[in-house]
Amino acid sequence: MVRSSYDQKPFRRLVMETYGATVHPSPSDVTEYGRSVLADRPDHPGTLGIAISEAIELCLHQENTKYSLGSVLNHVMLHQTVIGQETMMQLEQIDAVPDYMVACVGGGSNFAGFCFPMMGKKIQGKVETEFIAAEPCSVPSMTKGDFKYDYGDTGKMTPLLKMYTLGCDFVPSAIHAGGLRYHGMAPTVSVAAKLGYIKPVAYEQRDTFGAATIFAKTEGIIPAPESSHAIKAAMDLALEAKKTGEEKVIVFNLSGHGLLDMTGYDRYLRNTL
Repeated sequence: MVRSSYDQKPFRRLVMETYGATVHPSPSDVTEYGRSVLADRPDHPGTLGIAISEAIELCLHQENTKYSLGSVLNHVMLHQTVIGQETMMQLEQIDAVPDYMVACVGGGSNFAGFCFPMMGKKIQGKVETEFIAAEPCSVPSMTKGDFKYDYGDTGKMTPLLKMYTLGCDFVPSAIHAGGLRYHGMAPTVSVAAKLGYIKPVAYEQRDTFGAATIFAKTEGIIPAPESSHAIKAAMDLALEAKKTGEEKVIVFNLSGHGLLDMTGYDRYLRNTL
């Protein structure tokens, strides 16, 4: 578990431990690569790239163990599209075509799973839907990254991937949206953005928590910090439509609850975020 999330989200760790898991903060002292990172910086907050490197190393040194890279690679994008396919069926039942589809974006699987099925219709010229990818300002891989070949992990054990990236050595600040703290973007999402099918936007952490608290008070659901980026983007689109007087269909993906992320909400409400 990435060290910043290990420290910020103890209840996530405790859930896993309740089911019998042993959880180590990454970078950890159980892998050679983790120890090398800690030797250079004992207080390292960790990154998803480092955690992937440690997971690969453990897999390589243990028999009967397989590791399937997630979030970024093509098979994960395809697997997640069940979300978007179900969304399209629901929209058909109410005879609605979205003007916008919005999802948060870290490695890309959440966004791709939600948007790619409808994006296929746009590529075919059947809809005019716009696709908005909401990322953190502190990890702006799509809004400020370079489109180039890079490693999917910090230890450079994965194949090279053509993607928008901040560099595999990039260390983001310890924001509470741990699932979005990844240095690169899925190659399929990256090329779709490169071709103009995706508009990336970036938000500051306090703004996303502000949107999340409004959503919680309105809908009764406390969203995950990651999902709050999509909520913020959807709210901005709705406010713009209200200003112009246009009627817009805005569909966003609420991809997780925040009941295990209450330390982040506590810091936001106490103005210590």
